[in-house]
Amino acid sequence: MAIRSTEDHVEALRPRVREYTPDELATMLASRTDVVVIDVREVQELIDLGVIPGSRHVPRGMLEFWADPAMTYYREFFSGDREIVVHCAAGQRSVLAAIALQDMGYPRVAHLAGGFTAWVAAGHPVEPAPAASKWARRP
Repeated sequence: MAIRSTEDHVEALRPRVREYTPDELATMLASRTDVVVIDVREVQELIDLGVIPGSRHVPRGMLEFWADPAMTYYREFFSGDREIVVHCAAGQRSVLAAIALQDMGYPRVAHLAGGFTAWVAAGHPVEPAPAASKWARRP
């Protein structure tokens, strides 16, 4: 059996996830208070490139643990009454993350089409990420 490429795997899963364009997400963030943006990129990506203002960083490897109310890792910004929009750099990891949240029972989950790269290309605001992380590269 041939191993399917990651790209093919993500493309096969993509129809299961609602997708917002950068402009749609920007409009939502400006007009609604029930939306939380989850950034699943690696911490160095945040430090090097910045973040969507107001987004919450959740390392992809910790997503399910931080989203589970029964875990000590749980983060309060995960809530079934909020719409969760996940993003990564280009829109592949976010598809996998969104499906994981859907499978956990979160009812309103979507991802950002094209990820952070598309957000920046569309001219939407970016703010610096805190550079105090012990994981950050040092000059």
